[in-house]
Amino acid sequence: MSRSIFPKPPKFAHVRREPGYGWEGMRVSDDSEKDFDDGQEWSEESVESAGGDILIEAASDDVADFDLVDVPDVLPVLPLKNVVLFPHMVSPLLVNTVRSKHLIDEVAESDTRLMVCSAVKHTVEGSPGPDDVYAVGTVLRIIKMIRFPDNSYRLLVQGIARVAIDSFLPDEDFLRGNVRVLHDVGDRESVETAAQVRNVSQQFASLVSESPRLSDELHMLAASLDDPSRLGDLVTSNLDLDVAGKQQVLETTSIEDRLKDVLAELMRQRDAMEIETEIRDKVQTEMGRSQRDYMLRQQLEAIRRELGEVEDDQAEADRMRERIEAAMMPEEAHKQAMRELQRLEQAPPAAAEHGVIRTYLEWMTDLPWQHQSEDRLDVRAARALLDEDHYGLEKVKDRIVEYIAVLSLKKDLKGPILCFVGPPGTGKTSLGRSIARALGREFGRISLGGVRDEAEVRGHRRTYVGALPGRFIQCLRKAKTRNPVLVLDEIDKVGADTRGDPSSALLEVLDPEQNSEFSDHYLEVPFDLSSVLFIATANIIDPIPPALRDRMEVIELPGYTLEEKVEIAKRFLVPRQIEQNGIENIEFELPDETLRVLCERYTHEAGVRSLEREVGSVCRKIARQVAEGEISGPVKVMPDQLFDLLGPVKHEPDLAEQGSQPGVAVGLAWTPAGGDILFIESTQMPGSGELKLTGSLGDVMKESVEAARSWLRSHSDNFEIAAERFESSDIHLHVPSGAVPKDGPSAGVGMVTSLASLYTGRVVRPKVAMTGEITLRGKVLPVGGIKEKVLAAKRAGIECVVLPEKNRKDVAEIPSELLQGLDLQFVGTINEALSRTLAQA
Repeated sequence: MSRSIFPKPPKFAHVRREPGYGWEGMRVSDDSEKDFDDGQEWSEESVESAGGDILIEAASDDVADFDLVDVPDVLPVLPLKNVVLFPHMVSPLLVNTVRSKHLIDEVAESDTRLMVCSAVKHTVEGSPGPDDVYAVGTVLRIIKMIRFPDNSYRLLVQGIARVAIDSFLPDEDFLRGNVRVLHDVGDRESVETAAQVRNVSQQFASLVSESPRLSDELHMLAASLDDPSRLGDLVTSNLDLDVAGKQQVLETTSIEDRLKDVLAELMRQRDAMEIETEIRDKVQTEMGRSQRDYMLRQQLEAIRRELGEVEDDQAEADRMRERIEAAMMPEEAHKQAMRELQRLEQAPPAAAEHGVIRTYLEWMTDLPWQHQSEDRLDVRAARALLDEDHYGLEKVKDRIVEYIAVLSLKKDLKGPILCFVGPPGTGKTSLGRSIARALGREFGRISLGGVRDEAEVRGHRRTYVGALPGRFIQCLRKAKTRNPVLVLDEIDKVGADTRGDPSSALLEVLDPEQNSEFSDHYLEVPFDLSSVLFIATANIIDPIPPALRDRMEVIELPGYTLEEKVEIAKRFLVPRQIEQNGIENIEFELPDETLRVLCERYTHEAGVRSLEREVGSVCRKIARQVAEGEISGPVKVMPDQLFDLLGPVKHEPDLAEQGSQPGVAVGLAWTPAGGDILFIESTQMPGSGELKLTGSLGDVMKESVEAARSWLRSHSDNFEIAAERFESSDIHLHVPSGAVPKDGPSAGVGMVTSLASLYTGRVVRPKVAMTGEITLRGKVLPVGGIKEKVLAAKRAGIECVVLPEKNRKDVAEIPSELLQGLDLQFVGTINEALSRTLAQA
């Protein structure tokens, strides 16, 4: 079935002229991207000079003959890229793909020479398919066809009617579809239509006169049209519209709606052209004394300001305003952010200040002013999580459980400021992570080791290039909550120089009474840190300034005992190293006796870092043997196999020897790696009463020897020591391991015991160790590190430990199972100490 349209012959046919195209605006079909060369014409001379053959040439009056054109129900569909063709228009086309040429060949052989051209929706690879073209196109008739030597076709086509492509038929060569003619809807003779026609004609005439791109004959052609539908199509085809915009007009069948859309686009383009002209004039008046690059910058700025291309900047400002409102800042911070936003809107995008302000606002809006994570307030569950991650450390766990218990009763409780002090490798940092997990909070870590710049804490002022907030604000931005657990690692290693003292800046951060209004130099507004749970870590407490130490609750983490290390290795270290070294599929076992040998002979530390490295080394050796096929079954590493796997032992434990020589005593010392025993040896020789000290002794320890000798000399009668011996003999006191510096007052009891044993000839009782500071009055004063010293004594096989009476309270913190087999003697005077350390004469 076919339909007859256009009962009246049309009065015009227009060949589209557009700059930038050859052959009077030649368009390229399908997926070809070539245009015709400028200056080519449709004349026979031009065709012959180019070596082309004219295959089809309609009669001169056939171009305008639309009378009784029959449109078949099925027509080939030719996809067009970047172009929309309208009814009544005469347009050139270039066809050079095999698929499109097959379509043209079939159309050229037909009686009607009709086909449908439809615009391609988007960029496609290869030939467009049914889903790639619009469902509304234009029926075209070939009125002239030329084949050139490169086997490409140049066509002159005439638009006939709008059609809807209802469906596509299967065809291997090209697209073919069922089409339906779309008739115009609306009253062509109404008053409203006539008014719209006049407005469109006037606006189009003005646009043609103002635009150098449009030919003046278009104005005359448009004025001669009395058909509103064809006027709309003519104007649209010559407007600077993209494919989607022209396709929308093509799909509009209502004459009134089509003219409205065309009129709106005409007015928009006229306004844009007027502003463009105004900007050009403005720039030209300013460029007299400027160089060309300055003119270009000004023109770009004028375009952005006048043409509305600053919409991106305005959109950015609007987005930033939304972010400020969504951040729920306090009133002072909100006012500051809004002031900076106003400055951002006024600052030129090319100005350096624009980027500085934008970065500041991004920091302000990214901070968690009100957002905080919900605490997990189940005391038992929190304790179970802490026990799951760490073995021992009961004092720390109890403190955290107490905090959770109080927090469950008092919701607005300020976060405590804890400081974990202990040797390296005792789990201080990892304990902070476990606390965050138990509380259900985010975790952050700030390394303070080696920090010497106050700006690391308070941030830089924005006047500096590359300024940033301090580490605390940065960490909160990363955590995205205002109540994380922040670990301040190595707080005892904070330094100071000409850039300020970070320790002084930390005073505000770690003061619960002040940190609710912490002031960062970059933000310039207070930020509330009172909900943060701060946990500082340190190896020793002495380097921390007293004012800073006073703000923290110090919790000591002593070194692990041998039994604790073995248990930690079994629960955590060995399973982790088995997984990391890929030997989960074999039955690998390190029995307790092997772990003890690793702890005692291959490591010498208070923590477990070196122990994990040694366990990892054993696992790697086993993994290599598994990979080489040497072993495949269960593996149980016994102590005698460690030599083959790890080599000779690295540490021989110091063992207390049976006392058989006067002048030798066993002291106890604290080291960063835990406790250790200390041998004190003294001998005498004829001389003049001189005292010689060796063993890398510090000043305090030397003074302890002097005090011990003076006390013995003043109490020589009590020990039946002849007074002349102090003047007629020289004393040499030595502490072995001379390469290791030693200092501190706690060896006083050991010094006086060694000298008393030397002068009296009474040996020190076997397997007895001692510690304590002495005075010239004969008092024994308390010392620190009692737990580490007692554990060192037990490891060395000591059976009796002499301690100051005032350290009795410190022993209460040592688990009772660790004291089994130890006789603890508490003394308050030197006489009491000597009565328990020296054997009877």
